[in-house]
Amino acid sequence: MSSLVRLSNAPLVRNLVNHSLRSARLISSSQKNRDAATINVSKKAAASSSGATASSVGTGRNWVSYGFDRKDETNDRSAMNASFFFTVTLCLVLGSAYWAYVPDPQLQDWAQREAYLELRRREAAGLEPISKDFVDPAQIVLPSDEELGNTEIVI
Repeated sequence: MSSLVRLSNAPLVRNLVNHSLRSARLISSSQKNRDAATINVSKKAAASSSGATASSVGTGRNWVSYGFDRKDETNDRSAMNASFFFTVTLCLVLGSAYWAYVPDPQLQDWAQREAYLELRRREAAGLEPISKDFVDPAQIVLPSDEELGNTEIVI
């Protein structure tokens, strides 16, 4: 971001932008009145078609439904506002806040704190951090050489 600020303050960039703005010529290539298409419609046909569209839409304005209510503009807008409020505010904002402050479900923080406490206790007692005999060797059942066969053993 700071490089963009430095770049925007550079005299070369400012001169280039100013020159391009001065040399730009905005030309309209359309003729206002002659390019518009007109249709002659009788007054009776215009009145019947506009009445049909106004009654089907609900208002005389150009209204495009949000998809919640195709007949009433107020209900459509209210349903849209309510759904976006519940979606954005309740689900995204409150859901994110809940997810950010929920306690650690797998107790990883607790396990790390407990490990540091155990290391301190063992160091103070003059013991090794992890004992060689953490598991009693008599309880470990290892396969015999015949059971291993040609299996490669990597230590």
